[in-house]
Amino acid sequence: MTTHVDFWFDPTCPWAWMTSRWMLEVEQVRDVKTTFHVMSLSVLNDGRDLDPGYRAHMDKAWLPARASLLVEQRHGSDRLREFYTEIGTRFHLRQEPIAADTVAAALAAVGADADIVDIAQTDAVDEALRRSHHEGMDPVGDEVGTPVLRVNGMSLFGPVISPAPKGEEAGKLFDGFVLVTAYPGFFELKRTRTVGPIFD
Repeated sequence: MTTHVDFWFDPTCPWAWMTSRWMLEVEQVRDVKTTFHVMSLSVLNDGRDLDPGYRAHMDKAWLPARASLLVEQRHGSDRLREFYTEIGTRFHLRQEPIAADTVAAALAAVGADADIVDIAQTDAVDEALRRSHHEGMDPVGDEVGTPVLRVNGMSLFGPVISPAPKGEEAGKLFDGFVLVTAYPGFFELKRTRTVGPIFD
């Protein structure tokens, strides 16, 4: 029986990217289907007092989040999945800038509507973006970011991993994640990160 996983991501977050690559690996070794949804670190941090450098990043992060939502609205969740892989590869592996040209190239690569990049530079879809964001984030509270995974109706922030495990190791980590997610009284496991995102 297929396990359905809902996954909320911000396309600019390298940690969400790592977890998403893990989930794609899990799909190869377990009967799992991942459906991607958009959250927004810009929405999460809207109105907060931030370090100027991070505030500048949040200002830029609106664009790819809006574009991702528009891809989902116009082309469906499967195309969003493709777009996330494309834009994430550009941002995190190729270190391309969070900018309109990068988003436009990613849209073209997956055959999405070219005008999405123009609309994403306005606030036209911000209400819908906030709805998508809150659908994922409200069950886990406002003290966490992305990724958020929902399995069997239960949501958790994380896992935050580096590097993303492969093969059966990926499957075993997922098995454990499902077990802790299933217990309604489970809230937190954490240790200090000692490495950054390892893209392999």
